[in-house]
Amino acid sequence: MLRLLIISDFTEAFPSKLLKGIVQYSRRKEQWNICRMPPAYKKLIGIPGVVRWAQSWGADAVIGQFEETDDVGLFAVNGIVAVAQDFKQRFATIPNITADYIGTGRMAARFYLERGFRHFGFFGFRNVCWSDERCDGFRQEVEASGNGNAFYTYNLQDIDNLWFYEQDKLTDWLRSIPKPIGIMACDDNQGNNLVEACHAAGIRIPSEVSILGVDNDELLCSLGSTPLSSIQVNIEEGGYQTAALIERRVLHPDAPLEDVVLKPLKIIGRMSTAAYATHDDQIQKAIQFIHRNVMRKISVEDVTGEVALSRRLLERRFKKITGQTIYQYITDVKLKQFAQMMTDTDDQLINIAISLGENDTKSISRRFKQIYGCTPVQWRENNQIIR
Repeated sequence: MLRLLIISDFTEAFPSKLLKGIVQYSRRKEQWNICRMPPAYKKLIGIPGVVRWAQSWGADAVIGQFEETDDVGLFAVNGIVAVAQDFKQRFATIPNITADYIGTGRMAARFYLERGFRHFGFFGFRNVCWSDERCDGFRQEVEASGNGNAFYTYNLQDIDNLWFYEQDKLTDWLRSIPKPIGIMACDDNQGNNLVEACHAAGIRIPSEVSILGVDNDELLCSLGSTPLSSIQVNIEEGGYQTAALIERRVLHPDAPLEDVVLKPLKIIGRMSTAAYATHDDQIQKAIQFIHRNVMRKISVEDVTGEVALSRRLLERRFKKITGQTIYQYITDVKLKQFAQMMTDTDDQLINIAISLGENDTKSISRRFKQIYGCTPVQWRENNQIIR
């Protein structure tokens, strides 16, 4: 039985999702023995202390949030496989659990560009690879679109103060940047901080500031006064790949180093991004009404009843801004929610459809195939997260 020590902050969703993938891999043959150690304890006893503890417990491998100053070579000297979970910078001497951070930033920029934004912001940490590279990818895509002179960055915070931010400085920055603006936060924690800072400053979300996080930590995304949209990353699959890597290195310690690279999957839309870049308050109101009511059956007439415009004028202005009719937009939002629920849950398709106010499963299945090019069952088989 392989014995694995994980040094990570399990108050966050990332290590918990990673652990799910590891556990699934271990169950293919036999359940691994897994022990969790808080980073604070590692800091207290140092790497030599961790090595001694791991040896006394009989650990074969360790995954950890390591500092650049940590002598991770001590693990190999003592016959223990070590893998670094990206914390500040990647390691050159042991495998890393890292990600396509550039690609994640590019995905966020494309999301905002498609919604007509021409001002862009990034809120992150300084001198941290996963924040810096997400910012670089976001900036690269914005610059490629010709909007590089409208990019605003706030990265004054050090990651050692993960849960703290200076509200006055952040609100000053938020008030100073042009609006409407699409802001990518380096992760969901910073995204949640940004949501609260906007509310404290009296800045409207999402009509003035649209906010997008990363990792889709469902608890963090629901903590704020406005639910946070987020980029979902294949963390559980990454855990599965990490377990396979550990098993290979336990059997072959001298094998060439290789990293586990997580990929951004899709954007999980919530109210923090339910807007297009427009000063038309009536269109913003219509869009936000549709997103707030995605879990019930609504019609074009319902949307019209929420705004101070005739149906004809609303339809014309709505299509000019979004590129879609109101009916098409409702259908698009519904089908995206339908697709998300199919990959995130094991519920029967009929129950998911009913929860969205769609009693005719044949109708939603037909519309789904027209847009996604496959049946809902095929979509679930191809996209459901590892369980």
